[in-house]
Amino acid sequence: MCGIVGVVSTAPVNQLIYDALLLLQHRGQDAAGIVTQQERKFFMHKAKGMVRDVFRTRNMRALPGTVGLGQVRYPTAGNAYSEEEAQPFYVNAPFGIVLVHNGNLTNAQALRAELFSTDHRHTNTESDSEVLLNVFAHELERATRGVPLQVEDVFNAVAAVHRRVKGSYAVIALIAGHGLLAFRDPHGIRPMCLGRSADGTVMVGSESVALEGTNHVFERDVQPGEAVFITPDGTVHARQCAQAPQLNPCIFEFVYLARPDSVLDGISVYQARLNLGEALAKRVVSTVPPNEIDVIIPIPESSRPSATQLAHLLGIPYREGFVKNRYVGRTFIMPGQGVRKKSVRQKLNVIASEFKGRNVLLVDDSIVRGTTSREIVQMARDAGARKVYLASAAPPVRYPNVYGIDMPTSNELVAHGRTVEEIRQAIGCDALIYQDVNAMKKAVGSLNGGIEGFDASCFDGVYVTGDITAQDIARLNEGRIGKEEQQEEDTSRLALPNAQDA
Repeated sequence: MCGIVGVVSTAPVNQLIYDALLLLQHRGQDAAGIVTQQERKFFMHKAKGMVRDVFRTRNMRALPGTVGLGQVRYPTAGNAYSEEEAQPFYVNAPFGIVLVHNGNLTNAQALRAELFSTDHRHTNTESDSEVLLNVFAHELERATRGVPLQVEDVFNAVAAVHRRVKGSYAVIALIAGHGLLAFRDPHGIRPMCLGRSADGTVMVGSESVALEGTNHVFERDVQPGEAVFITPDGTVHARQCAQAPQLNPCIFEFVYLARPDSVLDGISVYQARLNLGEALAKRVVSTVPPNEIDVIIPIPESSRPSATQLAHLLGIPYREGFVKNRYVGRTFIMPGQGVRKKSVRQKLNVIASEFKGRNVLLVDDSIVRGTTSREIVQMARDAGARKVYLASAAPPVRYPNVYGIDMPTSNELVAHGRTVEEIRQAIGCDALIYQDVNAMKKAVGSLNGGIEGFDASCFDGVYVTGDITAQDIARLNEGRIGKEEQQEEDTSRLALPNAQDA
């Protein structure tokens, strides 16, 4: 999961891209990069770190031009510790192309071999985004065959990319002197939308909040399989480039990843989370009698809408019992489990008066590895709670995700191979309530009847691209990020046992 943005304007775009990346910072905190174009020359700055740390005044001054793109990175493949794998990526032929990518290619290894042996192109990193760039560059070169670039050539190249590439990909690319290209994979797994400002500036980005927060009017989502090409004068060309597109957005975007003030594929993220809370209420009542719950407390921050709706429907007081330190990054998207475990108590502090002597229902958006959940349950007990119940607005995460979310190996997923009772014991709560898979899909899908289904593979094990086997998952995990940290000994007294030890 990353955040990407692209802009075509008649005014300098460096500050605009910077502001949009700040609005997408929740999608990646590992690295950030911006490329701008003046005439036919690219200007690039990228580095590891948060947007505000990567770009200083001197860096911004060195990014002239009225067209550009940017990315905030959350690594799920390649090397999280390499500056070289920060995006954008660049190739000089044909024409000169820079590219940013949100997603994960499931056939990157095979493509890398094809690029070397058949296409005679070189990749210099382990990033699947560099593979994707070189596949597109090769197909664009084949489409043009040495003649001046036409818009149809760009669309034909994207169609060829769809035929070769598997997995999830929302892409923005800049072709020097010709224009800005945006396209989504044929399943629309990762989001992408388009908008325009009053002065005619055109912006494409991962979430609507990036557009609206920079005074652009949201126009529409880029459709699965569709390519949008914006020429330097702001003219927008669009074409469906996939043979059988089908909208199957990642449901975890609505559960956790996206900002609540975004609208993705016609669905308000905030309303989706309210609906998840409503569906969860039925599960809670069937597990814990409401009169045995004194207070409902969300685990900040993504769970707040679900917890609010749950409390309203059950008639139980809603309270804030945890204060979040906003200067610590999102634990879920920190590369490496070692860093993740150490940060929980730095990230949250309890308001003891809300717990003391009470039966507390904690509400979280999801439970992935379980280490954070166990730590938080213990914090509630330490603050004096009599009983601690835990409800998850999402179903058990039982399967690895291969489309760009850091849910890689089964052994790291607390729900894999365990019953709900075994998970409850591992986390240490008095009762554990999970959302139902079908109820989750219905709660979110009811907000847009045009959605044909969701990628919910981490919950139901169904991979919408249809090309994933157990061997593929094992191979993808070989290239996962953070291996150095995960091999470190975990000294936390609250560390969960590995699945094979349970």
